[in-house]
Amino acid sequence: MRALLKLADAIDWLNEQVGRLMYVFAMIMILIGVYNATVRYLGSFIGRNLSSNAYLEAQWYLFGAMFMLGAAYTLKHNAHVRVDIMYGRLSAKGQAWIELLGTVLFLLPFSIMVLYLSLPWVEFSWKLHEVSPNPGGLARYPIKTVIPIAFALSCSWSSYF
Repeated sequence: MRALLKLADAIDWLNEQVGRLMYVFAMIMILIGVYNATVRYLGSFIGRNLSSNAYLEAQWYLFGAMFMLGAAYTLKHNAHVRVDIMYGRLSAKGQAWIELLGTVLFLLPFSIMVLYLSLPWVEFSWKLHEVSPNPGGLARYPIKTVIPIAFALSCSWSSYF
């Protein structure tokens, strides 16, 4: 039992650290967006292209990583979006049952399925060293790697029950 509690604490710590890293990702994403918009207007003013597809793709990659990697942190802090039709009217026990059933019947099976199905896809992308088809685009295999990592973190969130 003590080993399981240590494992749960380690998972808790990991998801907390990943969640904090997402704050940094958000700031970097905003700075890249501001830079890209600024140089695009400046470039049109001086007649030179100062922007790059790499900046746009970096923004999208950071957004995707934030969304996927931040999911377990959001679930841990009970801050995820919820359609609250009946949930708010239920007792604490009723809410706990909905959380438990939703996790066991939907979150875990879906996360395990995506984790299982994404691994060959990510492996293939790494073998090819897949790159964006856009001129100046970024490598795609690192961002594809985020998918199984994110769903593994979501599966590990279930240890909080």
